[in-house]
Amino acid sequence: MGYWVYILASKPGGTLYVGVTNDLVRRVYEHREGLADGFTKRYGVKTLVYLEPHEDISRALQREKNIKHWSREWKIDLIVAQNPDWRDLYKEIVR
Repeated sequence: MGYWVYILASKPGGTLYVGVTNDLVRRVYEHREGLADGFTKRYGVKTLVYLEPHEDISRALQREKNIKHWSREWKIDLIVAQNPDWRDLYKEIVR
């Protein structure tokens, strides 16, 4: 897959961040290490709890935009459907 829509959380049910990237390992690493100034660094949002592959950048960007406009409840439902224990998926993507 070429592009990823992802959600990071500060803790289960905590602050959420929705993003899109073409290099998921690198981008999540940047968030985790505080290399990306802004929202995730300020609020300690470092845990990868949701990911969604896309082959087309325009579809990935549209999906990211759609999810960002969803209610918090819908975002949590999306996460729980794929990752009910809110485990950190970063360990799985760096294998």
